[in-house]
Amino acid sequence: MISQFFVLSQRGDNIVFRDYRGEVPKGSAEIFFRKVKFWKEDGQEEAPPVFNVDGVNYFHVKVVGLLFVATTRVNMSPSLVLELLQRIARVIKDYLGILNEDSLRKNFVLVYELLDEVIDFGYAQTTSTEMLKSYVFNEPIVVDGGRLQPLNAAAIFMQGTKRMPGTAVTKSVVANEPGGRKREEIFVDIIEKISVTFSSSGYILTSEIDGTIQMKSYLTGNPEIRLALNEDLGIGRGSGRSVHDYRSSSGSGAVILDDCNFHESVRLDSFDLDRTLTLVPPDGEFPVMNYRMTQEFKPPFRINTLIEEAGTLKAEVILKIFAEFPSNITANTIIVQMPLPKYTIRATFELEPGVIGQTADFKEANKRLEWGLKKIVGGSEHTLRAKLTFSQEMHGNITKEAGPVSMTFTIPMHNVSRLQVKYLQIAKKSNTYNPYRWVRYVTQANSYVARL
Repeated sequence: MISQFFVLSQRGDNIVFRDYRGEVPKGSAEIFFRKVKFWKEDGQEEAPPVFNVDGVNYFHVKVVGLLFVATTRVNMSPSLVLELLQRIARVIKDYLGILNEDSLRKNFVLVYELLDEVIDFGYAQTTSTEMLKSYVFNEPIVVDGGRLQPLNAAAIFMQGTKRMPGTAVTKSVVANEPGGRKREEIFVDIIEKISVTFSSSGYILTSEIDGTIQMKSYLTGNPEIRLALNEDLGIGRGSGRSVHDYRSSSGSGAVILDDCNFHESVRLDSFDLDRTLTLVPPDGEFPVMNYRMTQEFKPPFRINTLIEEAGTLKAEVILKIFAEFPSNITANTIIVQMPLPKYTIRATFELEPGVIGQTADFKEANKRLEWGLKKIVGGSEHTLRAKLTFSQEMHGNITKEAGPVSMTFTIPMHNVSRLQVKYLQIAKKSNTYNPYRWVRYVTQANSYVARL
């Protein structure tokens, strides 16, 4: 049971606000934003997703730069409220096509109608896009995505100057194309978030993949879909359980998943036989399958770090990144961060000669080195040199005062698990029925850390 729901912009502007129970003061949005903006408690730089101020519990998630917030005075399950906020954001995105400040402001009537159906007197009713179609009657005002900064997932599907089809995340599930016709197409995205920890000598200490197969369908008439995965896919390490318990007795495939779960619309009748999923996709974006993998895989990047003294009050840091994926693949929006000794007062940087799209900065407030790279082509390597100046002499090993090095990145059209969609079959309504099919892959860093 929540008391309030609101959406704030990055500046703290109140875009959407709904008070369901009148139990929390009206100024809660301003209190929340000030608390998040200037959070300094527990030595953390950012506010946690759940916190309490004067007896009011605040829950929030950040989606494409917008803050989705719920408040309550009662003791509720945090995971329940956070999941509800994520689902509300997804439903709004399904209806508006593009989720950003501009689309919310232009479609506030539709957004409030959706909220009234999703939540009643603080209690969640439904977050199913398909079910809401029967109760929501306002039409969305389409916002031109080409004029806007790409804050959504479409922006990650870039290969040089060629953009992969990204309309699945910029088109409403209820609005028609110009001329009243609906474009028949279906999108399948395999998104993998990887966590890797390297030792100081470069060996892999831990590695894990959290993956999901996302689907968004614009097919009329709800035809049946058959989605075929690797035939040599194994699920569960010798667990011996049936796939209907969301594990398989097959444990000797080239790709071995530790466990997985499926959307309620997926039928697993032939999964044990030929690794094929059968479903009638509901409206909106939904996860067909979530999976986890700890089988060894080749990390996309290798990080080498050298830090050594260069005098009584000076030191030098050398960071090297090696891209260990094919040269026809390009990683985007790479950020490398490294905590420096607390007594660091200045840092000067030396980038590679003639380099374009790289920045280096010293964040003095939290004593952190930050190296940004716009893109990295597979097979390449990049180096950053930093000269540090200290306010006091070093005592002991300097590597114990710095690090570890962490890295975030996005690699479109690449996945490290080797899980593949072999084919996407759609039940034909006629001989001329041939909808567009798009299958896309992306790898992102969840936690990518190298110890010094």
